[in-house]
Amino acid sequence: MRAKRLSQFGQQLFFVGPAFAFFALVMIIPFLMGMYYSFTDWDGVSGQVSWVGFANFTKMFANDPDFWTSFWFTVRFTLLGVILVNAVGFFLAYFLTKPLKTRNLLRTIFFMPNVIGGLLLGFIWQFIFIKGFAALGDVTGWSFFQLPWLGDATTGYWAIVLVFVWQYSGYLMVVYIASLSNVPKEVLEAAEIDGANRFQVLKSIIAPLIMPAVTVCLFLAISWSFKMFDLNLSLTKGGPFKSTESVALNIYNEAFLNNRYGYGTAKALLFFVIVAGISLLQVWFTKSKEVEA
Repeated sequence: MRAKRLSQFGQQLFFVGPAFAFFALVMIIPFLMGMYYSFTDWDGVSGQVSWVGFANFTKMFANDPDFWTSFWFTVRFTLLGVILVNAVGFFLAYFLTKPLKTRNLLRTIFFMPNVIGGLLLGFIWQFIFIKGFAALGDVTGWSFFQLPWLGDATTGYWAIVLVFVWQYSGYLMVVYIASLSNVPKEVLEAAEIDGANRFQVLKSIIAPLIMPAVTVCLFLAISWSFKMFDLNLSLTKGGPFKSTESVALNIYNEAFLNNRYGYGTAKALLFFVIVAGISLLQVWFTKSKEVEA
């Protein structure tokens, strides 16, 4: 019996071991090393590492207004981005589950932006905002196209939100389509027989039954919004005057441009704790709203 258990353990180790070793190499070990470096003053280049304790965290709270400016920008971006990307994704999914002749083509078109890399997508939209909108403004005379989309704090914020929603709403659309397709048809037919209108069906039947998809989509949107880096770098680079700088870009600049790797990892560790806490609360809340058909 013992030999059989050892044999089963060996088989499991044979299949799971390489994957776990790779995961530990690229995820667990760098994370633990980052935690260590957050308590040092390492510059990321030299071999000299000095332990400074909580000095990095004290400096962050007491003498780093740029970090908190970027944090507030990220919070504002996340609040609006999560709402809009889920609303647009669900709206697209709701109408693309109807018997439309071109729904497969439309699904492909709306999903395609998610396939394009973030940096490439950002540079494409940078050209659109600077050159394309300027040309449309000259032709139409509309002030909307003549705004300094990437040169002002307010319009830069809305430009990043616009591109973020355009890129990720198609992905959430696919998740919502899968969930909407699994809503029992007999439940919807019974609601129609009882005289419920479309809004009542959507609010009282469809919404509760697709809460597992809402849980997943909110979690993805929150993580994408907080980690937003490539769009920020390619569109505005945090400008003007760091007014559109996300936390991820602030951490990158601190660690790799200012050569304060220890301080940058301290910011990353604090940011990880905040995002993990928010994500856990969101998952707990939306999971409590899930029902069974």
